[in-house]
Amino acid sequence: MIDRKFTYAVVWASNNKEKYGYKVFKDLIDAKYKVIPINPTEKEILGKKVYATISESKNKIDVVIFVTQPKITEKILEEVKTLGIKNVWLQPGAQSDAAIEFCKKNTIECIHDACIMIQRNI
Repeated sequence: MIDRKFTYAVVWASNNKEKYGYKVFKDLIDAKYKVIPINPTEKEILGKKVYATISESKNKIDVVIFVTQPKITEKILEEVKTLGIKNVWLQPGAQSDAAIEFCKKNTIECIHDACIMIQRNI
């Protein structure tokens, strides 16, 4: 699920440098990945336009990276399913048993219990 050809959406990307939504987004940008920030409360992060929802971006998304609370993850997974996106990465703390089960039931490849920033460098 780590491939420079992919376009990633980081759900709950942030301007707050202390938050993982910022750290994950910046890490991928710095590594020259194509990344789209998703957050309904931000307008721009690191010079990139932020979209309120995945649907609003109008870009083909290959992988959705969640840096959210589990309840938000579970809600947004419905949008992922509707859009036909087949790959999600649940950053530590974003996953729940319900989210993982939802992915299994809907044939969405799901990585969890692993940080993309670490896995990208292995």
